[in-house]
Amino acid sequence: MYLESLHLKDFRNYEQLDVEFSQGVNVLLGENAQGKTNLLEAIYVLALTRSHRTANDRDLIGWQATEALVSGRVHKANTTTPLELTFSKKGKKAKVNHLEQARLSAYVGTLNVILFAPEDLELVKGSPSVRRHFIDQEFGQMSPKYLYNAGQYRSILRQRNNYLRQLQRKQAKDLVYLSVLSDQLAAFGAEIVAARLNFLDQLATWAQKVHEVISQEREELTFEYVNQVKATRAESVDDLYKAYQAQFEKQQAKEIEQGTTLIGPHRDDIHFLVNGKNVQTFGSQGQQRTTALSVRLAEIDLMKAITGEYPVLLLDDVLSELDDARQTHLLRSIQDKVQTFLTTTSLSGIARKLINDPTIFDISGGHLQKAVTATAPDESLKDDQATSTDRATSQQE
Repeated sequence: MYLESLHLKDFRNYEQLDVEFSQGVNVLLGENAQGKTNLLEAIYVLALTRSHRTANDRDLIGWQATEALVSGRVHKANTTTPLELTFSKKGKKAKVNHLEQARLSAYVGTLNVILFAPEDLELVKGSPSVRRHFIDQEFGQMSPKYLYNAGQYRSILRQRNNYLRQLQRKQAKDLVYLSVLSDQLAAFGAEIVAARLNFLDQLATWAQKVHEVISQEREELTFEYVNQVKATRAESVDDLYKAYQAQFEKQQAKEIEQGTTLIGPHRDDIHFLVNGKNVQTFGSQGQQRTTALSVRLAEIDLMKAITGEYPVLLLDDVLSELDDARQTHLLRSIQDKVQTFLTTTSLSGIARKLINDPTIFDISGGHLQKAVTATAPDESLKDDQATSTDRATSQQE
């Protein structure tokens, strides 16, 4: 899978942009605040219909514009599929192959992306909500069923929490309706947890191999899924459903008293264990970085195993955050395997030596320039990289 081209109109600082990409490593090279991350964000948005930087779609619309357009062509399984997203004050519209999709869950998964960013360390060090978001976002790309179940769960959870607050304030007293909502939440919750356990089991297998190589076989990485019903892979969806039903009955009085749902996958967590110890609590920063990198790299092979296609890889200024050993493993893992977009202020040292035949896009003053002829990886990639350039039009920042 790879992204053939990208078209932007009034997206962030880009009034108009039309650009074609290579199937290998595409380097977005430039100083800070030149629009590199905006371009990477556009690709992410094209895949997932939402940004990784803001929860407000209005932020994506250019200054004084009323709507933003992001479109592109995705090559997958010997076919090319056009994708298009329009953002306006009325909401967003998604099209696949020029056909508008009634549900976003039918759109997501056409283009699969994995994003590496400096804040990836939060996957290990951050709150449980960060890790739950990671599971839902990544697995949702690979499984339309999971994406649908997660959306239904969130909707019923909001209804149930609203009704629990009404019961708490004595504004309602019908426990039968609460029982109906509990039953629905238990059903979707069981499906979600069963899928999460399956996903994490496969991800752990790939991550263990990566972590073992990076740590030079000194460390073993394992995952532990933490939840209130003590769910394991051995349990069926029906077993999980009954376990949640029992917990809702047991916790009913407490949930009414607090006005919120205390049980369910929206409160679960993942523990990453290195040699049996929780790396979030007891690991060094080096171990935490290795864990985060191992998990992200494992996703590449897992997506290939599940979908049959490698995802597109987005690397947002991550090379500066990694030491030489981790840079080497990252770049060797992706070379000639996945289409990669890499933002950086300079390509030097280990990166210059390991990236073969990169396509360089120099972003300066709001303009994008593509090198027609690049020099060898171990030579200067910025000053002497091209004999001529093609200019892609974009608005100045």
